[in-house]
Amino acid sequence: MTVRRLAEKQPASFEFTAENKAWAEKEIAKYPQGRQASAVIPLLWRAQAQNDYWVTKPAIEKIAEMLGMPYIRVLEIATFYSMFNLEPVGRHFIQLCGTTPCELRGANAIKDVCRSRIGDQRHVTPDGNFSWLEVECLGACCNAPMVQINDDYYEDLTPENFNKLLDDLAAGRPVQKGSQVGRISSEPEPAKGDTLLDPALYDGSVVGAWRKRFDESMAAAAAAEKK
Repeated sequence: MTVRRLAEKQPASFEFTAENKAWAEKEIAKYPQGRQASAVIPLLWRAQAQNDYWVTKPAIEKIAEMLGMPYIRVLEIATFYSMFNLEPVGRHFIQLCGTTPCELRGANAIKDVCRSRIGDQRHVTPDGNFSWLEVECLGACCNAPMVQINDDYYEDLTPENFNKLLDDLAAGRPVQKGSQVGRISSEPEPAKGDTLLDPALYDGSVVGAWRKRFDESMAAAAAAEKK
Protein backbone atom coordinates (compact mmCIF):
# COMPACT_ATOMS: atom_id res chain seq x y z
CA MET A 1 0.00 0.00 0.00
CA THR A 2 1.46 3.34 -1.02
CA VAL A 3 1.75 6.27 1.35
CA ARG A 4 -0.03 9.30 -0.11
CA ARG A 5 0.92 12.74 1.13
CA LEU A 6 -0.05 16.28 0.22
CA ALA A 7 2.22 18.22 -2.10
CA GLU A 8 4.91 20.29 -0.40
CA LYS A 9 4.02 23.48 -2.28
CA GLN A 10 0.48 24.63 -1.52
CA PRO A 11 -1.56 27.67 -2.54
CA ALA A 12 -2.43 30.17 0.17
CA SER A 13 -6.19 29.62 0.04
CA PHE A 14 -9.11 27.95 -1.71
CA GLU A 15 -12.64 29.10 -2.40
CA PHE A 16 -15.30 27.44 -4.48
CA THR A 17 -16.50 29.50 -7.41
CA ALA A 18 -20.00 30.93 -7.00
CA GLU A 19 -21.40 28.21 -9.24
CA ASN A 20 -19.59 25.41 -7.44
CA LYS A 21 -20.48 26.81 -4.03
CA ALA A 22 -24.16 26.78 -4.97
CA TRP A 23 -23.77 23.22 -6.22
CA ALA A 24 -22.00 22.21 -2.97
CA GLU A 25 -24.73 23.72 -0.81
CA LYS A 26 -27.37 21.84 -2.79
CA GLU A 27 -25.37 18.63 -2.40
CA ILE A 28 -25.03 19.10 1.37
CA ALA A 29 -28.77 19.76 1.67
CA LYS A 30 -29.48 16.23 0.42
CA TYR A 31 -28.46 14.84 3.81
CA PRO A 32 -30.32 15.19 7.14
CA GLN A 33 -29.02 17.36 9.92
CA GLY A 34 -25.95 15.82 11.48
CA ARG A 35 -25.14 13.78 8.37
CA GLN A 36 -23.55 16.51 6.26
CA ALA A 37 -20.24 14.62 6.29
CA SER A 38 -21.82 12.26 3.76
CA ALA A 39 -21.17 14.92 1.12
CA VAL A 40 -17.41 14.88 1.62
CA ILE A 41 -16.49 12.81 -1.45
CA PRO A 42 -18.65 14.80 -3.91
CA LEU A 43 -17.21 18.05 -2.55
CA LEU A 44 -13.64 16.79 -2.80
CA TRP A 45 -14.33 15.68 -6.36
CA ARG A 46 -15.76 19.09 -7.26
CA ALA A 47 -12.82 20.88 -5.65
CA GLN A 48 -10.41 18.74 -7.63
CA ALA A 49 -12.21 19.47 -10.91
CA GLN A 50 -12.12 23.20 -10.17
CA ASN A 51 -8.43 23.15 -9.28
CA ASP A 52 -6.89 21.60 -12.41
CA TYR A 53 -7.52 18.06 -11.17
CA TRP A 54 -5.69 18.09 -7.87
CA VAL A 55 -6.79 18.60 -4.26
CA THR A 56 -5.00 21.18 -2.14
CA LYS A 57 -4.61 21.47 1.63
CA PRO A 58 -6.68 24.71 1.69
CA ALA A 59 -9.43 22.90 -0.26
CA ILE A 60 -9.48 20.11 2.32
CA GLU A 61 -9.66 22.69 5.11
CA LYS A 62 -12.50 24.57 3.36
CA ILE A 63 -14.51 21.38 2.88
CA ALA A 64 -13.97 20.38 6.52
CA GLU A 65 -15.30 23.80 7.56
CA MET A 66 -18.34 23.55 5.27
CA LEU A 67 -19.24 20.09 6.57
CA GLY A 68 -18.42 20.65 10.22
CA MET A 69 -15.80 17.89 10.13
CA PRO A 70 -12.36 17.75 11.75
CA TYR A 71 -9.69 18.52 9.17
CA ILE A 72 -7.98 15.19 9.81
CA ARG A 73 -11.14 13.27 8.79
CA VAL A 74 -11.28 14.95 5.39
CA LEU A 75 -7.52 14.50 4.99
CA GLU A 76 -7.91 10.77 5.71
CA ILE A 77 -10.47 10.46 2.91
CA ALA A 78 -8.47 12.50 0.40
CA THR A 79 -5.32 10.47 1.04
CA PHE A 80 -7.10 7.09 1.07
CA TYR A 81 -8.83 7.27 -2.32
CA SER A 82 -6.47 7.28 -5.28
CA MET A 83 -9.05 9.10 -7.42
CA PHE A 84 -7.98 12.27 -5.59
CA ASN A 85 -4.71 13.71 -6.88
CA LEU A 86 -2.68 15.30 -4.11
CA GLU A 87 -0.17 17.07 -6.33
CA PRO A 88 -0.35 19.05 -9.58
CA VAL A 89 -1.00 17.05 -12.74
CA GLY A 90 -0.88 17.94 -16.42
CA ARG A 91 -3.83 19.48 -18.23
CA HIS A 92 -4.19 16.03 -19.76
CA PHE A 93 -3.68 13.62 -16.85
CA ILE A 94 -3.10 10.10 -18.18
CA GLN A 95 -3.94 7.11 -16.00
CA LEU A 96 -2.53 4.05 -17.71
CA CYS A 97 -3.88 0.61 -16.83
CA GLY A 98 -1.00 -1.82 -16.35
CA THR A 99 -2.84 -4.87 -15.02
CA THR A 100 -2.74 -8.27 -16.71
CA PRO A 101 -5.31 -7.94 -19.55
CA CYS A 102 -3.84 -4.63 -20.67
CA GLU A 103 -0.27 -5.89 -20.29
CA LEU A 104 -1.04 -8.92 -22.45
CA ARG A 105 -2.47 -6.62 -25.11
CA GLY A 106 0.46 -4.20 -25.25
CA ALA A 107 0.29 -1.83 -22.28
CA ASN A 108 4.07 -1.91 -21.91
CA ALA A 109 4.45 -0.33 -25.35
CA ILE A 110 2.04 2.43 -24.27
CA LYS A 111 4.14 2.97 -21.14
CA ASP A 112 7.20 3.37 -23.34
CA VAL A 113 5.42 6.15 -25.24
CA CYS A 114 4.59 7.89 -21.96
CA ARG A 115 8.16 7.63 -20.74
CA SER A 116 9.64 8.91 -24.01
CA ARG A 117 7.18 11.76 -24.51
CA ILE A 118 6.36 12.80 -20.95
CA GLY A 119 9.05 11.42 -18.66
CA ASP A 120 8.76 9.57 -15.40
CA GLN A 121 5.45 8.98 -13.66
CA ARG A 122 4.08 12.04 -11.82
CA HIS A 123 6.32 14.34 -13.89
CA VAL A 124 4.47 17.25 -15.50
CA THR A 125 5.84 18.31 -18.87
CA PRO A 126 7.33 21.84 -19.01
CA ASP A 127 4.39 23.10 -21.08
CA GLY A 128 1.99 21.75 -18.44
CA ASN A 129 0.18 19.60 -20.98
CA PHE A 130 0.81 16.08 -19.72
CA SER A 131 1.56 13.87 -16.75
CA TRP A 132 0.91 10.16 -16.31
CA LEU A 133 0.52 7.46 -13.72
CA GLU A 134 0.19 3.69 -13.90
CA VAL A 135 -2.95 2.54 -12.09
CA GLU A 136 -4.84 -0.65 -11.33
CA CYS A 137 -7.64 -2.05 -13.50
CA LEU A 138 -9.95 0.60 -14.99
CA GLY A 139 -12.53 -1.96 -16.09
CA ALA A 140 -12.17 -1.78 -19.88
CA CYS A 141 -10.37 -5.11 -20.28
CA CYS A 142 -12.23 -6.07 -23.48
CA ASN A 143 -10.74 -3.07 -25.27
CA ALA A 144 -7.22 -3.26 -23.83
CA PRO A 145 -4.78 -1.62 -23.75
CA MET A 146 -6.37 1.61 -22.59
CA VAL A 147 -5.86 4.82 -20.66
CA GLN A 148 -8.09 7.28 -18.88
CA ILE A 149 -7.28 10.90 -19.67
CA ASN A 150 -9.03 13.23 -17.22
CA ASP A 151 -12.63 11.94 -17.30
CA ASP A 152 -12.59 9.96 -20.56
CA TYR A 153 -11.47 6.51 -21.70
CA TYR A 154 -9.31 5.89 -24.78
CA GLU A 155 -9.16 2.24 -25.78
CA ASP A 156 -7.63 -0.19 -28.31
CA LEU A 157 -4.37 1.71 -28.18
CA THR A 158 -1.23 1.11 -30.20
CA PRO A 159 1.97 3.16 -30.02
CA GLU A 160 0.98 4.74 -33.34
CA ASN A 161 -2.57 5.83 -32.50
CA PHE A 162 -1.57 6.79 -28.96
CA ASN A 163 1.17 9.09 -30.27
CA LYS A 164 -1.37 10.67 -32.61
CA LEU A 165 -3.80 11.09 -29.71
CA LEU A 166 -1.14 12.93 -27.70
CA ASP A 167 -0.28 15.10 -30.72
CA ASP A 168 -3.94 16.07 -31.14
CA LEU A 169 -4.43 16.81 -27.44
CA ALA A 170 -1.28 18.95 -27.33
CA ALA A 171 -2.44 20.90 -30.39
CA GLY A 172 -5.97 21.36 -29.06
CA ARG A 173 -7.51 19.38 -31.92
CA PRO A 174 -10.71 17.34 -31.45
CA VAL A 175 -10.08 13.74 -30.45
CA GLN A 176 -12.08 10.54 -30.64
CA LYS A 177 -12.99 9.23 -27.21
CA GLY A 178 -13.37 5.52 -26.60
CA SER A 179 -12.00 3.01 -29.08
CA GLN A 180 -9.26 4.27 -31.37
CA VAL A 181 -9.92 1.56 -34.00
CA GLY A 182 -13.63 2.09 -34.60
CA ARG A 183 -14.90 -0.58 -32.23
CA ILE A 184 -18.36 0.10 -30.80
CA SER A 185 -18.72 -0.72 -27.10
CA SER A 186 -17.10 -4.13 -26.49
CA GLU A 187 -18.07 -5.76 -29.78
CA PRO A 188 -15.47 -7.86 -31.64
CA GLU A 189 -12.85 -5.83 -33.47
CA PRO A 190 -14.04 -4.67 -36.92
CA ALA A 191 -11.85 -7.26 -38.65
CA LYS A 192 -13.55 -9.99 -36.60
CA GLY A 193 -17.09 -8.74 -36.89
CA ASP A 194 -18.40 -12.06 -38.20
CA THR A 195 -17.73 -13.90 -34.93
CA LEU A 196 -21.39 -14.74 -34.29
CA LEU A 197 -22.04 -15.90 -37.88
CA ASP A 198 -20.37 -19.28 -37.42
CA PRO A 199 -23.16 -21.87 -38.01
CA ALA A 200 -21.54 -24.21 -35.47
CA LEU A 201 -22.72 -21.83 -32.73
CA TYR A 202 -26.34 -22.59 -33.56
CA ASP A 203 -26.56 -26.14 -34.93
CA GLY A 204 -25.62 -27.82 -31.66
CA SER A 205 -22.33 -29.20 -32.90
CA VAL A 206 -20.22 -27.12 -30.52
CA VAL A 207 -22.32 -28.02 -27.49
CA GLY A 208 -22.64 -31.62 -28.71
CA ALA A 209 -18.89 -32.06 -29.01
CA TRP A 210 -18.39 -30.67 -25.53
CA ARG A 211 -21.11 -32.94 -24.14
CA LYS A 212 -19.52 -35.98 -25.76
CA ARG A 213 -16.13 -35.20 -24.23
CA PHE A 214 -17.76 -34.61 -20.83
CA ASP A 215 -19.63 -37.93 -20.93
CA GLU A 216 -16.48 -39.79 -21.97
CA SER A 217 -14.45 -38.25 -19.15
CA MET A 218 -17.15 -39.10 -16.60
CA ALA A 219 -17.34 -42.69 -17.85
CA ALA A 220 -13.57 -43.02 -17.65
CA ALA A 221 -13.59 -41.69 -14.09
CA ALA A 222 -16.34 -44.12 -13.07
CA ALA A 223 -14.44 -47.03 -14.62
CA ALA A 224 -11.29 -46.04 -12.76
CA GLU A 225 -13.14 -46.02 -9.44
CA LYS A 226 -14.37 -49.61 -9.99
CA LYS A 227 -10.85 -50.94 -10.44
